[in-house]
Amino acid sequence: MFTLKVDNEIELQLFQHHHALKLYQLVERNRDHLREWLPWVDSMNSPYQFESIIPIWLNQFAENQGFNVGILFKGELVGSIGLHQIDWHNRTVSVGYYLSKSAEGHGVMTRSVQAILNYAFFDLGLNRVEIRCGVKNQKSRAIPERLGFVKEGTIRDGEQLYGKYHDLICYGMLARDWNGLITS
Repeated sequence: MFTLKVDNEIELQLFQHHHALKLYQLVERNRDHLREWLPWVDSMNSPYQFESIIPIWLNQFAENQGFNVGILFKGELVGSIGLHQIDWHNRTVSVGYYLSKSAEGHGVMTRSVQAILNYAFFDLGLNRVEIRCGVKNQKSRAIPERLGFVKEGTIRDGEQLYGKYHDLICYGMLARDWNGLITS
């Protein structure tokens, strides 16, 4: 099983079948919090739905096309982060993430994204990592800004969220600009 130790508090762990219930419970406890920015939250109403999507994620990992991993903070599942749609020809990937309300304010996501960037650039040899965040999603936007991503532009009506379109900010980081250190 793929795991990535971030530090003494955080570990990223590839989702396996046995994670379905815990993943569902995480979403259920944070439904209102996550729903604000994630369009899939309302459609996840049972652990069985996660049981059916986890094999898709495992196949994605097996085919070296990306992954979805759980964020364990002090041993507890508190969120998810993933490399989505690796484009091996152009050596690019996008990163997506979410975190439970209770885990906010501890640097969990900043440290997790930093570890994912190190993995993407140093282990996979990718050239570009992109993060897209809702224009009004200040907490999500703070992550790439804190890590030194370049704000590359606004994607107008970039995502439909519960019947309404909203704009996204596109952030990019290139391998040549990444030093592996958190910038403040």
